[in-house]
Amino acid sequence: MKGGRIHNFKKASMNDKSMAMQQKPLFGDLIGWLFGSTVLAIGVVNTFWGNDPGFGLFLVLLSFVYYPPAHARLRQWTGFSIPVVIKFLLAVFIIWAALGVGELFAKVDLMMADL
Repeated sequence: MKGGRIHNFKKASMNDKSMAMQQKPLFGDLIGWLFGSTVLAIGVVNTFWGNDPGFGLFLVLLSFVYYPPAHARLRQWTGFSIPVVIKFLLAVFIIWAALGVGELFAKVDLMMADL
């Protein structure tokens, strides 16, 4: 009887650990959704306003890297997961390209003038 209780306690604690391992971090998913949506919006603005629809479509495609379901699907299909460091470096590149080279603020002004 005594051994059964210890065994059940160990089994319960192992289940708690496995459940914790299966749950994704909420903060990381939230950041992924927010940044993915931001990049998607920047891509839409670049696609329809200004003179660079190719860059806008490229950003729309890159935005899917940050959405947690799209990342999970990529991992399921290919067995490859994009490391957080690569996502961060890609984010820096996207922000630099959109704000500096892509002249995002000028394109937003064009968009607002059209509305």
